[in-house]
Amino acid sequence: VQLQASGGGLVQAGDSLRLSCAASEGTISDYNMGWFRQAPGKEREFVAVTNWSGAGADYAKSMKGRFTISRDNAMNTVYLQMNNLRPEDTAVYHCAASSYVLMRNTADFFDFWGQGTLVTVSS
Repeated sequence: VQLQASGGGLVQAGDSLRLSCAASEGTISDYNMGWFRQAPGKEREFVAVTNWSGAGADYAKSMKGRFTISRDNAMNTVYLQMNNLRPEDTAVYHCAASSYVLMRNTADFFDFWGQGTLVTVSS
């Protein structure tokens, strides 16, 4: 499956943004889907994951309550709704697909990765 993230941009602290991840050459209903991010000079970190049906989700502690991951399998798209953005949320956000049965929050368990989309939050 090929993944393409979009929806990033420059926003102010406190604003909201919704990222999309469109899949092609495969169907996302076969995978648990996740979002990761990488800030300049920092390691990639887990953001959120949702299971194949969308009934389950897990979040990094700092994003819980502010970010919501969702999916539309009919549209072959995964979303990340980000509210109350902070300057420390500035990063390139990547979506990824995992074929493991259980939801995972580490990059090693994800098989396919998309090009990232840059989110910049100004203070």
